Amino acid sequence: MNKLLINVKQLSESTGLSVFTLYSWINQKRIPYVKVGRLVRCMKKYKRGRQGQVSNATVNREVACLKHVFTKAIKWGIVQKNPGKKVKLLQERNTRLRYLDEKEIRRLHDACAEHLKPIVTVALNTGMRKEEILSLKWEDLDFRSRIIYILNTKNSERREIAMNDIVYRTLLSIRKTPDGPWVFCKKNGERYGNVRKAFEGARKRAGIVDFRFHYLRHTFASYLVMAGVDLKTVQELLGHKSFDMTLRYTHLSPDHKKRALDILCKRMVKVWS
Repeated sequence: MNKLLINVKQLSESTGLSVFTLYSWINQKRIPYVKVGRLVRCMKKYKRGRQGQVSNATVNREVACLKHVFTKAIKWGIVQKNPGKKVKLLQERNTRLRYLDEKEIRRLHDACAEHLKPIVTVALNTGMRKEEILSLKWEDLDFRSRIIYILNTKNSERREIAMNDIVYRTLLSIRKTPDGPWVFCKKNGERYGNVRKAFEGARKRAGIVDFRFHYLRHTFASYLVMAGVDLKTVQELLGHKSFDMTLRYTHLSPDHKKRALDILCKRMVKVWS
């Protein structure tokens, strides 16, 4: 399992924390030599033990990370089955959804350093995760069709995102004769490992509180829903594997049920007439 830690710097911050939290547990269980049934019980016990220490969301991230470890282990021929399939995730309470209002968006953009502005712009206009953005290569961009191809997503699935005019112009403006493959990179061509410090600085200068880079994704989805875009389309754009993840935005469009009933009403009027 040490192989998983080789490129840990390229993992997202939350995934990296999960890996380090699980590392000692993985070594203790000597995974290749433990029967699947026992591993299922061990994982359930681990989940129960962590419940009293951290939030359900954190427990779920760690369990999901552990499931992915077994998926990789199967691919590498270390184990034959994934015991994580029999371990259910905990229910999460998404009581608050933080997104930027229009004034905050402008203030944040103006406060960003020059290298950060295009990254934030792409995040707000595509809903892409930070690691997806920082992992972009020029070969992933089709300027003719205005499509961004994401090959290494959180769900290990291929996703295509259309460039709107803002994203198209932003990416064109930073396009040079590339010395390296990365879209967002330092002067020496090396990709950014993380932009957390730069983003925190911009957030503070903009006077925005209680906001992380990932919430730019919430902002993207929230404005889509408030503009009347159906939740299924929002799910596809965000790349959510489960529709439950997208349902958190339902309250932002309180009239969507009314619109649905109005459509039914028009159909029923035709039937009765």
